[in-house]
Amino acid sequence: MNKSIWSFFVGWLMLVLAGALLEGCHKQDFLGKNPNSTLIVPSTLSDFQNLLDNDLVMNQVPALGDISADNYFMSDDLWQTSGSRVQNAYLWKPDIFVGQGSVEDWNYPYQQVYYANVVLDGLEKIKVDNSNAATWNSLKGQALFTRAFGFFNIARLFAPAYDEGTAVTDVGIPVRLTQDVQSPSVRSTVKQTYSQITGDLRIAAQLLPQRVSMTFVNRASRPAALAMLARVYQSMRKYDSAMIYADSALSLNLPLLDYTGLSVGAITPFTKQNAEILFQAVFVNYSNSNSQILAYGTPSCFIDSTLIRSYDSNDLRLALYYAPTGGSTFGLNGSYTGSIFPFGGLATDELYLIRAECKVRTGDTTAAANDLNALLALRWKKGKFTGIKFGSMGGALDTVLLERRKEMPFRNVRWTDLRRLNKDDASITLFREIKGVRDTLASNDKRYVLPIPPDVLRLSGIPDNPR
Repeated sequence: MNKSIWSFFVGWLMLVLAGALLEGCHKQDFLGKNPNSTLIVPSTLSDFQNLLDNDLVMNQVPALGDISADNYFMSDDLWQTSGSRVQNAYLWKPDIFVGQGSVEDWNYPYQQVYYANVVLDGLEKIKVDNSNAATWNSLKGQALFTRAFGFFNIARLFAPAYDEGTAVTDVGIPVRLTQDVQSPSVRSTVKQTYSQITGDLRIAAQLLPQRVSMTFVNRASRPAALAMLARVYQSMRKYDSAMIYADSALSLNLPLLDYTGLSVGAITPFTKQNAEILFQAVFVNYSNSNSQILAYGTPSCFIDSTLIRSYDSNDLRLALYYAPTGGSTFGLNGSYTGSIFPFGGLATDELYLIRAECKVRTGDTTAAANDLNALLALRWKKGKFTGIKFGSMGGALDTVLLERRKEMPFRNVRWTDLRRLNKDDASITLFREIKGVRDTLASNDKRYVLPIPPDVLRLSGIPDNPR
């Protein structure tokens, strides 16, 4: 199966993935063409695996959350040379897209959803027997994981943060469960959105292989599905469930990476297939301005000074994650993608941090300290880490959350953390300053929900988010 063919095929359908229905003769021209005349339609298990292995689509995550978050800042000059979308997201402008039609942060996840639905629909037409059951189950699990992964990455940007008290009325995202591109889209509730995400992942976890394949880190596995469930439930502030799934994943003996064996000072000290990777994914690179800002190995952005100061001098993450850019500033240096672009997938370290946070919230600070110590012992220089002991619960939670931020900057989680923690009354206010003008994002600001891309609004008629 030629990946470029399928990239073209889904590109041909991209606008419709949001539920857009073209009108009049344009609709007939657009949808009336038979893709079978020039394209190969997937129909075999091998076809479906090739479709899911297209990592140029399937393993991409949105970047706008991290562009909008507080781990870095831009100089006036860098901001001035950035594209308008990045400029507006950085300053939390009400209109981020200023009429720009194609928004990869929306399009890529919905392409993933479409691919997943193609596979799920196709699998129903294949007779399952002893010779193909394992492959069939794996493919169904991968497709369900992919669909949930896409839905979650859309919801964490374009829908309100989950709130149990209002989730049944809050407006969520279009939840597309079929490859039928003519099926109209409507925005589900936040409750319906997250019920679909967690439901897909729970089924996927039962179908997927028990081990992560280091050969195919782009494919989902049972540990990845459990890790994703832990991440999603944490974002929903359902900490009991998040702890259950983090613990279930870690019970599979998932390894941690020993940072003391890495090359400090290397531009790419991590490999794409390092021992901690559960599912490989990379930030979308939709423009030169984006790659300049969130690329590793170049002095493109400046890391928040408060974050830099939070690292001990014996903490290897300071040298592995960042590089000095002159004076007292630091830029990005290392990523779990093994490339210059940030990692947006799933890894074992996140599970230790999720479980530690959930343990603190249930009052088990001793177990939380054990998880943190197991992780940090492999992050500091040999013989320098003496261990953490907690006093009060408040202090324990602050420590765990700080270590989470230090461990996973630019990992596709900070914007989601800000949204959920502010729901927990953290009252985190963000600040930016460009050309002497100070902008503020309050903890309860509507701009924590991004606007729907203008082409989606125009073609589908779904309502936009209030900004």
